[in-house]
Amino acid sequence: MGAIAVPDSAPLYLAKARGYFADEGLTVAIEPVQSAPHAFPALEGGALDVALVNYVSVFQAVSRGASFTVIADAYQAAPRTFVVMTSKDSPVRTMADLKGRTIGVASRRSIGSLTIAAALAAHGLGESDVKLLEFPLPEMIDKLRQGIVDAAWLTEPFITQGTTTGARIVQDMAPADGPTAGLPVAGWGITKAYAARNPRTVAAFQRAIGRAQRLAATDRKAVTDIIPTYTRIPPAVAGVITLGTFPTTLDAKRLQRVADLMRSHEGYLGEGVTVDVDSILPTRAEGS
Repeated sequence: MGAIAVPDSAPLYLAKARGYFADEGLTVAIEPVQSAPHAFPALEGGALDVALVNYVSVFQAVSRGASFTVIADAYQAAPRTFVVMTSKDSPVRTMADLKGRTIGVASRRSIGSLTIAAALAAHGLGESDVKLLEFPLPEMIDKLRQGIVDAAWLTEPFITQGTTTGARIVQDMAPADGPTAGLPVAGWGITKAYAARNPRTVAAFQRAIGRAQRLAATDRKAVTDIIPTYTRIPPAVAGVITLGTFPTTLDAKRLQRVADLMRSHEGYLGEGVTVDVDSILPTRAEGS
């Protein structure tokens, strides 16, 4: 199993720690991966069987002809799980004030830049009206302080860390309403070839991860207790960070929102390309 060291992965670690995989007869080794794009070659080459994949990246891969399927949902945005922040003395007050300025993002053509594009559009701007600079998230607060970027897209625990240094939120990227409200973030992906060869293993994984998703969805302490065991987030910070939600169903209509949002902003899918999410979901998602 390929997992990224972020809160999104918590149910995987819960499932292993609580014996849910063992209950299904599965022996699981968890391998850290840097990002979904890094996981795709490992999935295709067989080094990984299952990996946490963000939906923006997986839909881009599918639009280019990759043969992936998502077998369980993992994580969904909630208010203040993704934000754009600026330094405390910055003149920037709204997204409109960022015209002609620089915004730090972990990567272009990602969920970060997609939510920025949606927020800019609400102010009559596009991505071409700002300059996006890529930096690792752990470096972003320093880039703000040094004036290298005028604003930065951040997720937890960096939002909490930024707040403690005086950084200020300009815009919630996943507010309670609007095009990015409750935006699906990530799920568990495999190749269609693996799914065809191993239907029983896939079903067992779905049942185990489904139990863990239900636990994560109802027990915040279980999540915040497990996060420090596989990330660099200390327990004191894990206890106060803002978490997204852990969906317990795999719903094509909900995920289609991401693909449709990508299509509405230039550069996320090829010209005239659409992604039908139904076509990349299993016919029956037993454990999700």
